[in-house]
Parts: sequence; C-alpha cells; structure tokens
Amino acid sequence: MKMHNFNSGPSILPQEVLIQSAEAIHNFNNLGLSILEIGHRTSWFKDVLDEAISLIKELMQLGSDHEILFLHGGATTQFMQVPMNLLDNGETASYCDNGIWGSKAIKEAKLFGNVHVAASSKDKGHTYINKGFTVPADSKYLHYTTNNTVEGTQWHSLPETEVPLVADMSSDIFSRPLPYSNFGLIYAGAQKNMGAAGVNLVVIRKDVLGKVQRAIPAIMDYRNHIEAGSLLNTPPVFAIYVSLLTLRWIKKEGGLAEMEKRAKQRAGLLYNTLETLPAFKPTVAKEDRSLMNAVFVMTNPELEAPFLDACKQNGMIGVKGHRSVGGLRVSMYNALPMESVEAFVQLMKDFSDKHS
Repeated sequence: MKMHNFNSGPSILPQEVLIQSAEAIHNFNNLGLSILEIGHRTSWFKDVLDEAISLIKELMQLGSDHEILFLHGGATTQFMQVPMNLLDNGETASYCDNGIWGSKAIKEAKLFGNVHVAASSKDKGHTYINKGFTVPADSKYLHYTTNNTVEGTQWHSLPETEVPLVADMSSDIFSRPLPYSNFGLIYAGAQKNMGAAGVNLVVIRKDVLGKVQRAIPAIMDYRNHIEAGSLLNTPPVFAIYVSLLTLRWIKKEGGLAEMEKRAKQRAGLLYNTLETLPAFKPTVAKEDRSLMNAVFVMTNPELEAPFLDACKQNGMIGVKGHRSVGGLRVSMYNALPMESVEAFVQLMKDFSDKHS
C-alpha cells in the first residue's frame, strides 16, 4: 500500500534526498566513511557547510549583509535567544500573537524585556490573521510567525513596519519567494521544508547585533557563532547534510517560485474540495488559509473517528489535528507530491458520498 505522508513535522522529504542520505550513512562521497563519523572540522564537512550556506543565500537572494547559521535547539530555543541578543533590559519589542508558537515566543521574551502585543487573533480562536495594527516606533523589533502550523493560518504579505522584522518561518521556509533581505532575523526548524529534525536555520542581518548591554552566555551569542562559522560547538552534521540535499533538490526543481506554484496547486485543490463537500468544514478565514497546513473539521463530529480510520486504511498518515485544537489537519510541504493530495481528495469525496 502506498503511504501518503501528511505529517506536520518531522515531515515528508523528497525521495531522492532519502536515498542520498541513506547512501551517505554507509559511504559518504565514496570516502569509505559514514557521514555520521566524519569530523566536523574536516574539509569534507566544510564543503557541505559552505555549499548549504551558498544555496541559502542564492535561494533567498541575500548578500553580505546577512549571515547564515546552523544551530542546535530547534526553533523553540530561538524564542529566548532572539530577545537575549536583541532586546535589552527596559526596552520593548513588539510581537504578533497568532497562535501557540507566537504565544510561547511572547512568554520567553518577557524574561528579557518588555513585550508589546501589537496584534492578536485570540478573539476568534486564532482562525484568522489580525493585520490591522501599528507598531510603536521605539520597538526594537517586530516578531511574528509567518505560518501557524497548528491553527492553519499564514501571512500572505509582510507586516508593514519601520522596525526590524523577526520571523519564525519554521513551517513555510523555502516555500515561496519573499524579500528576505528586508528581515532583521529569520529562524526555522529544518524538519518541515528543509531537511531532518535536529538543526535550526538562523539568518541574521548583522546590523541588528551588538546593541544590548547584558552579558550573553557564549553559546547563546549569535556573534560568537558567526565568528566560528557555525562551528562554535559540534554541529548536527547529518541534519545539516540532509538540509544541503534538500536545498539542492529545491534548486533543481525550479527554486522558490516553483515551490510556491506547487503549493498553490496542492492547497487550491484541497480547499476547493472542502468548500464543496458538506461533510467537511474549513475553520480558517479564506484570505488567511495556509498553503502548508490545511485545518478543518467534520460537520458531524461523530464522523471524525470513522474518517480517520478510513485515512489509516488508505495509507494516509498525520491527518489528525493538533491536540490543542482538535479536528483534522493536512500538511502539504514542498516534498508532498500532488498525487497524495489527489488521493486524499478522492477519499474525502467517497467518504462524503457514503455518509451524506
């Protein structure tokens, strides 16, 4: 039975990346050594790191003003590392609260300075993006989550602000072209669109650093990681290698414009089907629906369990919604083939016909 992987993360990877990764575990670049056992300061790994950084800058169209880091700790670590480096005691940063990850980032930032919640969508259960807000001019930065994996919302344009933009792009990184040079800082866990779990990408515009007075632990100071070229401590070598393979695949397939085209095709088919089947109901405002994570419910809640059973029987995994919101969720990251969405849509139609 063919498996269709709709997991929200760790999630689907391109088949060729899986094959190449498996080969490298046994014999990396015909060296007779595994990627798991090469030294992180060898020229072999330096080539991996340099190429990955080069591809990121190429895909994002970034110049020398931005630095690329591969760090431990996932995006969650950045909830505190960002304000530790950018927000001084007594200063204020603005945050958008559009879901669980924005809320957690706010909680961590309050440990280092003042937080102004510039926009919130709590009033409607985070089913939309609140875009009508202003950012105080004295804010050190504006932090927002570009795509809310749990709630199924996504920013389809950049927030308008004069202060530096800080973005958690964990679930839509490399899925579309954006003016990436406009951001002061971007961070993203790799395990959705750019590789395997275990590494965190951080993209920093250098002019936002060095402005806080506090003492920063060495391992948490971005400047130290920049100086060490992501080798301040032993990096997650294998996870970075899988990211390199994934970045190569994105470029080979046509880059970010092609990724966005495919994302719109997948999401368009699914959302259009949801609109036409009475058994299912989308929960997110139409203009704010995510191209990565479609969240919806059954019109009759009693049919949810039978539908999830039907998904399991047909090799469709990861469809159950996040435990905090319930319902159903289909994640459609870069590597998901259109045929998986087509198969899921057909299952929805068959189920709806059977239970209408």
